[in-house]
Amino acid sequence: MENPPLQNPPAQPAPHRKPRRVSGRGRRKGPPRVQVEISAGGIVYKRTRKGLKMSLMLDPFGKWTFAKGHVEPGETIEQAALRETAEEMALRGLKLRLPLGTIDFWFREKYRPGSKGMLVHKFVHYFLMESPAGEWGSPQKNEKIKQIIWVDPREAMQKSSYEDVRPVLEKALITLGVRKPPAANAAPKPKIEKPRP
Repeated sequence: MENPPLQNPPAQPAPHRKPRRVSGRGRRKGPPRVQVEISAGGIVYKRTRKGLKMSLMLDPFGKWTFAKGHVEPGETIEQAALRETAEEMALRGLKLRLPLGTIDFWFREKYRPGSKGMLVHKFVHYFLMESPAGEWGSPQKNEKIKQIIWVDPREAMQKSSYEDVRPVLEKALITLGVRKPPAANAAPKPKIEKPRP
């Protein structure tokens, strides 16, 4: 016995359109649309006869900032921070003092082959580091670092080019005693009027 004809035959694609194919359960092929990167770096100070000095470096974009770089496989965030800071600034004998916090930002990858144009969400863990007084460092040329300078810590906030780094720099300055911590709940005290006679 033959099967009865279908009441509603399947729709045929329009002659000018190709049928849509769904493969891989809706997953798109190729690299992910967003890549997460974890980096670590350091805000470095040293004690000199003329007082505290803080280092900044001139990055490839002509902005004053602090050393940072990718965490390598098998490396802790602290190890990466020390390694990247030592490499980018050619500083020896760095000592990690304390974590300052984590910042995050978004950007489109412009340079790396294979991920050019990809949206990247980057997290950077910053640490306060102390350098021996005799270390001056030099810029890592193959990373296009242009210059290393040592400034009075009070100048560091004005010199720093990136807004998103300022909260961790603020914490470093407070830790070093250069700035006072913000007063907790610094609401103005209500004015109490004296009773009139």
